[in-house]
Order: sequence, then structure tokens, then C-alpha cells
Amino acid sequence: MARTPSADQRFMRRALQLARLGWGQVRPNPLVGAVVVRDGEIIGEGWHPWHGAPHAEPIALAEAGSQARGATLYVTLEPCNHHGLTPPCTDAILAAGIARVVYAVPDPNPVAAGGAARLAENGVVVEGGVLEAEAAELNAPFLFAARGATRPWVTLKLAVSLDGAIADYTRQPAWLTGAAARRAVHTMRAGADAVAVGIGTVLADDPHLTVRHGVTPRTPPARVIFDRQARLPLSSRLVRTIAEAPVWCVVTPEPVDAAERARRGSLESAGVQLVPAADLPGAVAGLHTRGLRHLFVEGGAGLAGALVGTKLVDRLIIIQTPVVLGAEALPAFTGLSPHTVADGVRWRAIARRTLGDDVMTTYAVSEL
Repeated sequence: MARTPSADQRFMRRALQLARLGWGQVRPNPLVGAVVVRDGEIIGEGWHPWHGAPHAEPIALAEAGSQARGATLYVTLEPCNHHGLTPPCTDAILAAGIARVVYAVPDPNPVAAGGAARLAENGVVVEGGVLEAEAAELNAPFLFAARGATRPWVTLKLAVSLDGAIADYTRQPAWLTGAAARRAVHTMRAGADAVAVGIGTVLADDPHLTVRHGVTPRTPPARVIFDRQARLPLSSRLVRTIAEAPVWCVVTPEPVDAAERARRGSLESAGVQLVPAADLPGAVAGLHTRGLRHLFVEGGAGLAGALVGTKLVDRLIIIQTPVVLGAEALPAFTGLSPHTVADGVRWRAIARRTLGDDVMTTYAVSEL
């Protein structure tokens, strides 16, 4: 007989569903959902809707009203205990007379943390760790940054054929995946601080790299091009649409010749920001210093191989489409050192989803 999830898990799962409603709207804040429960029934719900708006807890408490006194509050992140853009959530919880608080993930931010302790000191029963892994995954970039990371959380997404290729032998631009998968990618873009590709992908496909379907983000993600020699064409869609979203080019510290110096000057005049870096780890760290907390990389093969080879990938998303491309197709990763089956690193699959005829699998390359 299947095991029935506990009531705490059931209500926390609902809080996680609510938290996702803030996707693309709350950064740099975390996604947070909350429910107020009395006698096994939900009497109030809330989520953090956008950056600067009230947090999930006071919204849920306001919906519950006077019934919140003596009830249980479920929240996906430990309630904050500091004055930021909004008052401490602990104040609202104590004022409402909540008897028990159940949270999923402790807040690692030293400025905001301490909410659980303050509530307990004031007689509230506090329990943590319910569905902690699921809640942590939802806010992985936030938690990674709050715990002192010196680079962004890096998600690498690749669309591949059944035989592991990202382009056929002609190298001509063509959609591998179907419409459902492409819409899903736009949703993923909306939750990132920046979308990145290598210059080879730009020259081959001339992409927009903007969010054009599904969720419209509060602020559009920057578009980052790994372009050591500043080859980004001024006629590219990226440059032509720079008013829609920033464009950053990661380049070497110094141009190799006068022609490259001139290209850099032209790009800067067009509004492109140059990010000098000596190597790939330095480039990713440099993006962090410019405020990027979540970098969503979409290829191509050289950049994918370099990021994996330098252990700069945290999550790998593979969208596999049911086609075989055969000889001379472009493999998903280039430049990686060979490994035997015994020596190759095996990553943990943490999610799998069907999108039309395509299958999207998420692998945990690093652990939170």
C-alpha cells in the first residue's frame, strides 16, 4: 500500500506551488510561498509576487484574518527577521497569534536569518526541514549566493538528438526540439539573471536570447556572449535589440591587434558592455562581481565542454528529441578530455519531464 504523505508535507507542497507563482518577478529575492492552516483546512495563502512587494507570510496571514490565531503557518523559507524593503515577517506572525510555524529551508542570509529562533523565544512551536530538498532546489541560485559563493549558479541547457548531437552535418540553423520544449526554455530564461552562449552559436544562429513566450520577467535577463576576440557583429539581432535587454561580451583582457581594438570600440559605442577575463573561471567570477547570481547557458558545444571541463556547471538540463543525426553531426560537448566508462563522472538525475515528443532531464552536477 502506498505511503500517504504527512499533512505537513501536503501543506508544504502547496506552499511550494504558490512560491513558483513569483517566477521571474522576485529576483534578487527568493521564491517563497506560505499557507495558513486551521483544523486541517487552508484558511490563507500567499506568495512573494514581485521584488519590493509584501512577503508571502503577511499576505497569507491577511487572507486568514482573525482565524490565524492558534493556527499553523507553512512557509518554504525560514521567516525573515530584519527590516529590508518590508518589515520582518516575524513581526506579522507574532501579531497574528500563530501557534506553530513549519518551514522548509533555513535562511542562510546572516542579515535576514534568526526568524525561527525569535519565534521560538516568543512561544511559537517551530519546526524546520519539511521538504527541504525540494525547496532548496527551487531557490538554488539564491541559496548558493547567500552561502558565500564567488561565482553565479550555472545551469547549462542543451537540446540534443538521440545520438547526442546539437546540430546536423550541415551546421545550418534548425529547431531540434518542438514548440513545447522551446516554450519551456523561455520560461527558464525568465528565472535567470543572464542567458549565455558562445560566439560560435551567435555566428551560426543569430539568436535573440530574449524571453518572448510565457512569463514576462520583471527585468529582462542580460545576454552574455563568450567572445574572446569581440567578433559579435553589429548587425546581429543581439546588438539590434539591445534596448530590449543588456548585452555583455566576455573578452580577453587586451585586444590582439588594432582590428580587434576597433571592433571593441564599435561594440561599446553600440551599448555592449565588455567583460575582460583571462580565462573561463575568471570570466564567470567577473560576471558574479557584476551582480549575476544565476547564469543560464544555452551552448554551444565548445562552451559546454569548457564549462563542464572546468567544473563550472551546477545543473545540466538535457532536452532530448527523437531524431538521429548520424555521421558528422556536431556533438553536444567538444574539447573534453577522454574518460573510460569506469572513470567517467555520473551525475544524479533529479527531474524528468515530457514536453510533447521531447524529454527534458535535469542532472545535479554539483550539490547544494
